[in-house]
Amino acid sequence: MAIADASGGARPGTARATNPWLIAVVVAVAVFMEVLDTTIANVALRYISGGLAISSDEASWVVTTYLVSNAIALIASSFIAQRYGRKRFYLICLATFTIASVMCGLAWDLPSLLVFRMIQGFAGGGMVPVSQSILTDAFPPQKRGQAFAIFGVAVVVAPVIGPTLGGYLSDNFSWHWCFLINGPVGVFAFALVYFLVQESTDAKEKREEMRRKGIRFDLVGFALIATFLGALELVLDRGQVEDWFDSTFIIVATAICIIALVIAIPWLMTTKNPVIDISLLAKRQFLSCMIVMLAIGAILIATTQFVPQVLQENYGYTATWAGLALSPGGLVTMFMMFMVGQLTSIFQPKYLIAIGAGIIAFAMYDMTRLNPDLNFGFFVVSRLYLGLGLPLIFIPITAASYYGLRADQTDQASALINAARNTGGSIGVSVASNVLAHREQWHQSRLVEHVVPSDPNYFNTISNLQNFFVERGSSAIDAQNQAIGFIGWQIQEQASYLAYIDVFHVLAIISACAIPLALVLRKIDLKSGGGPAH
Repeated sequence: MAIADASGGARPGTARATNPWLIAVVVAVAVFMEVLDTTIANVALRYISGGLAISSDEASWVVTTYLVSNAIALIASSFIAQRYGRKRFYLICLATFTIASVMCGLAWDLPSLLVFRMIQGFAGGGMVPVSQSILTDAFPPQKRGQAFAIFGVAVVVAPVIGPTLGGYLSDNFSWHWCFLINGPVGVFAFALVYFLVQESTDAKEKREEMRRKGIRFDLVGFALIATFLGALELVLDRGQVEDWFDSTFIIVATAICIIALVIAIPWLMTTKNPVIDISLLAKRQFLSCMIVMLAIGAILIATTQFVPQVLQENYGYTATWAGLALSPGGLVTMFMMFMVGQLTSIFQPKYLIAIGAGIIAFAMYDMTRLNPDLNFGFFVVSRLYLGLGLPLIFIPITAASYYGLRADQTDQASALINAARNTGGSIGVSVASNVLAHREQWHQSRLVEHVVPSDPNYFNTISNLQNFFVERGSSAIDAQNQAIGFIGWQIQEQASYLAYIDVFHVLAIISACAIPLALVLRKIDLKSGGGPAH
């Protein structure tokens, strides 16, 4: 790619000198659009469900399908970019993503929408790691923390802005515009990349060397990993609906998932050019960072879906206002990204990551205070805590995860870290959905146990309600039915609140588990700079 030093001067291996900060902005625009689509449809799921006449569970596939296909593509993207040219691959991905986005907006039923979302996810998965490689080439090590701060704004703030923008478009136009909006932005980003980013001579030489050596893509390894991730997502998404292992479908999907993983491990260990360098997972430093990224991806995506959902379902907010509850947290995240970019050159990443995980765990625990009397400000403040914690993880994990790796391992490491974030997000949404459904049923069963005529509290409540409705003109029989109906509604509402509280308890535990993982990371040389990350 076009490479320049920190002041804009050309460095060796450059096709054409371009100011690195301009490159960072161009890359951030394209990645912002791609990451935005992980959450822009979240608050529009009710509109999508109604528009396509599908259930809310089916509508949630619009989110998880994108995340899984995105994670699968991330695994293959680094090799394809090196083998066939970074710029060429990046432009193809950007163009495909833009076209698929428009087609999502024009989708006529659920299958067509999911197909276009998969294409969109595959294309988007190729953009992120290549973007990181561009930044790594463009900036010297001592400037990469600041460069990745700009990149981090796109990665972390985009999922937060997504619900606000998606809510506004859904309320004032239609859910289709959540996808159609990518059309003009994609064309603009394509033009910027085409004219400003150039292939470096180093990248060209490496591509020619790969051709001379006849290095081919590990199609078998890729197919096995794709099968594993796809089957895992099917199990998580459909488990609750299909009654888990009482379902033949879930049993078969689980078997396929396990078999694919069992075959993939020896294949990746023995094949000459594996799609995943499995030796990276044997490194304590890198594996710990991957697990932390899985957890944080789960928190980021799950909360971005379920906070707007509870605001719409239980508090009667519009999609726009549900999204706006997340926006202040996005502004805090944007500010913190640049601050943390400076802190990474002063403090060890392990401590920053641990502090960030602690703040996020507190934010999730704070959400367990959910009750019907909460106002808009509570959700804004809770999201501010999350906005403080996320940057303390996303930026430092860049330096921590790439410390000690060889130069030829950074591209694969970048793909794996990104795949971990998206896979974690997909798993987070699925786990939270299952916890919500199961615990809502459980709480409702427990609450119904107290709704019996022999219970004095129930008897007094039903009598008071009947009198209330009679005083407002209802007959005795209608008043009795209305009273029973009102109590039933109250039980469902209370069960819903309690189930959401359980979801946030689970997310708090997941966040807390990241703290000890962060503390076992090795100390790094702060002067060496970081490699590519999320």
